[in-house]
Amino acid sequence: MTRMLIIGPPGSGKGTQAARITDSLGIVAISTGDIFRFNVKEGTPLGVEAKKYIDAGDFVPDSVTNSMVADRLAQDDVADGFLLDGYPRTRGQVDALDAMLEKLGTKLDIVLQLTADNEELVKRLLGRAEQEGRADDTAEVIEHRLALYAKETKPLVDVYRDRGLLVQVDGLGEISEVTARILAALREHGA
Repeated sequence: MTRMLIIGPPGSGKGTQAARITDSLGIVAISTGDIFRFNVKEGTPLGVEAKKYIDAGDFVPDSVTNSMVADRLAQDDVADGFLLDGYPRTRGQVDALDAMLEKLGTKLDIVLQLTADNEELVKRLLGRAEQEGRADDTAEVIEHRLALYAKETKPLVDVYRDRGLLVQVDGLGEISEVTARILAALREHGA
């Protein structure tokens, strides 16, 4: 049973690698981005609110995000492990996640950080926007998201490093090569 989260800048391959990791480990993937996109597509009240922030490249407010994650972590299918993708993104969300996990009588086992340089990330995200027609991946929004990541999310790395949970893996390269590096790092750290 592995309880983990994956952190990395936009475009670092978190979603792709999360799916591969969860398949390999037999755990549930919990992606806040997927949940937001589903709600936006369906036009739910959460989706309407989230869309304003997503389209601007901003984070959805903690109050909305924390409630959604707490509900998801309380579901039965996460009892055998989970991988959180896209959460937490701020120090306040780290504290909220700590409280959620404590209430459930569990804790994180590992925090995986995918690393990549910004120039490569911008190329990846512009390519993805073209292929998938994603309105949230314009050049201006990409730069904003990378700056927001550096300001608010990157400091979480220090929190998890101090707790001895952080494992860093280079997110650049062929998808299968990155997956192999991740799985080797997870095995090395007992996941």
